Amino acid sequence: MTTGTKTKIERIGEAERRYVAQVLDTNFRTASGAKMCNNLERAFADRFSVGYAISFVNGTSTMHAALVAAGVGPGDEVIVPPLTMASTTFVVLQAGAVPVFADVDPDTFQIDAASVAELVTKRTKAIIPVALYGLSPDMDALMDIAERHELTVIEDDAETMFSTWKGKLLGTLGHMASFSFQSTKHLTSGEGGMLITNDGELARKVRQFNSLGYAGLDGGKGKITKDDIQNPEYARHVSYGYNYRMPELCAAVMLGQLERAEELVQRRIEVAELFLDVMSGCNWLKPQSTPEGCVNSYWALAVRLTADDICWTQFRDAFRLNGGDGIYAAWRLTYLEPMFANGCPVQHPAYDGTYQNFGPGLCPNAEMVQRQLLQFKTGYWEWDAAERQADILDRTIRELGG
Repeated sequence: MTTGTKTKIERIGEAERRYVAQVLDTNFRTASGAKMCNNLERAFADRFSVGYAISFVNGTSTMHAALVAAGVGPGDEVIVPPLTMASTTFVVLQAGAVPVFADVDPDTFQIDAASVAELVTKRTKAIIPVALYGLSPDMDALMDIAERHELTVIEDDAETMFSTWKGKLLGTLGHMASFSFQSTKHLTSGEGGMLITNDGELARKVRQFNSLGYAGLDGGKGKITKDDIQNPEYARHVSYGYNYRMPELCAAVMLGQLERAEELVQRRIEVAELFLDVMSGCNWLKPQSTPEGCVNSYWALAVRLTADDICWTQFRDAFRLNGGDGIYAAWRLTYLEPMFANGCPVQHPAYDGTYQNFGPGLCPNAEMVQRQLLQFKTGYWEWDAAERQADILDRTIRELGG
């Protein structure tokens, strides 16, 4: 990773604007095909040294397609963490399957491999580990479980970019990996997503599900030709699929972002390190623990507030009163959302297993951690602004007795 300059960084730079202008200059003629998407996919695959990268309209459709490509369907089970954005669970329901919630590690906040191992049944088809806040889960343990039980591992890497697990680049360890380019992410095109894999057959299935089940598509080919569609006998749709393709304008922005990726990611790491230095003497703020040999890319800096006499809102209010930008709370655990109040939202006649009791007590560690988490923003593109926030954080900690 390159060293940051501690100066202002442009969130959207000249390259992004240049590529967008090139798309606009085509007047969206179909003859221009999917040039930007193709260029982006090749560049992304090269950056991760994988065989296939397939662009999507967002980082939720990526996982939906991955599950379908893996053969997940009605009655199957997919193990997920409850401490994350609900999309990780929604895609399981969209595939017609049953989400099974594994607990998390209280120090790393990542899905706990021991909990996953206890939840595997004959119905289990896949695991979706989430690289929460930019840190990798224990991918060695998860891949070992997957190999023993012939499960597909789909990395949800929406909150990470260039993080590593024991020297290995996250996104290259599971059978497939999903990235998000939503507006808050390390790299953004406003919306968008990417799925990567080294498996050609999975890539073909993902591509066809991504693009209306068109014949003739594969992991490296994202569009049918004029010669095909001008033939009245052409049988276009060989399978059921969605229109999940990334727009050319989003691809243009992402291509520019990818060229500047190291700079953008490094800034978040530097901001997190700045805040961590301020917190270092406070024994009631417990930052996310990064295992030795791993790199955390810090989509956000997540910290547990463990003081018995300081509540979450008290810290938040004091920070804001001092001029802080505010602090994000962790998502409500997915199984505690109202949609799960009456059990699994999707009922399957084919399912002969037992649904989990979607209520308090299901994942004790996750329930404890979720209530304590303070999520500090790391996307400060002006270094002076980051330093001001660090000073405000220091003053807040001292005022509250840290």
